[in-house]
Amino acid sequence: MTDRNHEPFVSEEAPEAEVAAKRNFSIVWLVPLIAVLIGGWLAYKAYSEKGPTITISFHSAEGLEAGKTKIKYKDVEVGEVETIDLSKDLSHVVVTAELVKESEDYLTENTRFWVVRARVAAGQVTGLGTLFSGAYIGIDPIKGEKSTRSFEGLEIPPVVTADLPGRHFLLRGDRLGSLDVGTPLYFRQIKVGEVVSYQLDEDGEAVSVKVFVHAPHDKRVRENTRFWNAGGIDMSVDATGIKIDTESFVSIMIGGVAFDTPIDLEPGNPVKEGHTFRLYKNRQSIYEKKYTMKRHYILHFNGSVKGLSRGAPVEFRGVKIGEVVDIKLEFHRKEMEPKIPVLIELEPERVAIVGGESMDLDKRTDVLVEKGLRAQLKMGNLLTGQLLVEMDFHPEAPVQEIVYAGKYPEFPTLPTPLEQITTRLAQIVDKLEKVPIEKIGNDLHKTLQQTQKLVKNLDADLVPMVSGALDQTQKTLASVESVMSSDSPLQHELKRALAELANAAGSLSDLADYLQRHPDSLIYGKGKEK
Repeated sequence: MTDRNHEPFVSEEAPEAEVAAKRNFSIVWLVPLIAVLIGGWLAYKAYSEKGPTITISFHSAEGLEAGKTKIKYKDVEVGEVETIDLSKDLSHVVVTAELVKESEDYLTENTRFWVVRARVAAGQVTGLGTLFSGAYIGIDPIKGEKSTRSFEGLEIPPVVTADLPGRHFLLRGDRLGSLDVGTPLYFRQIKVGEVVSYQLDEDGEAVSVKVFVHAPHDKRVRENTRFWNAGGIDMSVDATGIKIDTESFVSIMIGGVAFDTPIDLEPGNPVKEGHTFRLYKNRQSIYEKKYTMKRHYILHFNGSVKGLSRGAPVEFRGVKIGEVVDIKLEFHRKEMEPKIPVLIELEPERVAIVGGESMDLDKRTDVLVEKGLRAQLKMGNLLTGQLLVEMDFHPEAPVQEIVYAGKYPEFPTLPTPLEQITTRLAQIVDKLEKVPIEKIGNDLHKTLQQTQKLVKNLDADLVPMVSGALDQTQKTLASVESVMSSDSPLQHELKRALAELANAAGSLSDLADYLQRHPDSLIYGKGKEK
């Protein structure tokens, strides 16, 4: 019997298996992929956050170290020095530094860099912390129009005022004096600012000083404000005595600048940032008026001008009308005589012309010279021996005129009083030398001899005669005395005569009185009526 559950074995060919490649992502590749992504992100982040790279030139790299020295602003690190190299000509060092990205907007041509070290200047001690932490580079970030990545470092640390309320002003003077960066600025002996920087003008004729005035004191600076050098002690001597003027003890030691508006001037309008003022040499000079009209004259002196210097005043009866500009020494080839031409500068605006018709300045000067106006050297200070040029009228002086032949008109002069005395003494000596003193002496000797002979003759002849006359005179006086004595007859007669004269005078007085009362008695007689 066959089993239905078991079919007979049928030999059939088995189907071939199809092999398909598996495409699933392996986790092994995930690690390098993530590393690449992280590296790229880090690179992008580093590049996007990388700050600008700059170069700074310094004269010396003292205290600076590559990879260590920081760049700070308000003690906050804003960069680091990467490399320090010498320039090609070995004249300076070039510091390459990287700053934070946020500093890009402040890297302009006005931004300043300097090395902060321990320093004592302008009465202040700065940078003491660098004695322990080391030097660092300071930055004064200032926005500007022109961006740059190359800077020249400052050797003297500036005063940082970028974030302070106030304004900057520029002062121009002939000399810097004792001023320095950080020198205090005073207003009525109160410190209201400081000197920020200074530099010599390109032409070398003046010094420009930049100052900063803190708010709200910057509003006190007006158009007519005057700045002056307040350093040291300003001492002057006048009719009231000795005056000493100074702002403070600090200004005596390290110098200072002060400003104010003279009381004889209106304050004027407000000024803008960076306005330029003149820097006067002292407080007294701010009251001096400035005159635009100038007249130059040449004065020739033959004597010594020792004690006369440039800037010496030219005065008229004590009032300054100009000053000495230049002094030279000249020798003329023909005469071979020395002459000392002195160039003076007169300011006609100092002299007020009141009344009369207007006249040209040169013509007016010619008229004054015709009336005796002359220039003369006189002693200005007995202690120092300084001379000045004094102008005054000398009617007795010889007639002279202003000579307009050379570059400058020549003004007539007179010798100094000492020279005049010396000249007169020399003239007297010359006259004395012409007097025949020896001949006069011989004549006087002969005259004395003749006088002595005459006296001897008079003694022989005249003395007896004089003795006789004196004896006779004595006898006459004795007779007169005997006659005028009180008990002489003449005296009795004289007394009696005087008494009679007195009685007669009394009778005449009575008669005159009677006639005055009875004038008709001259006609009718006494005792008869009309």
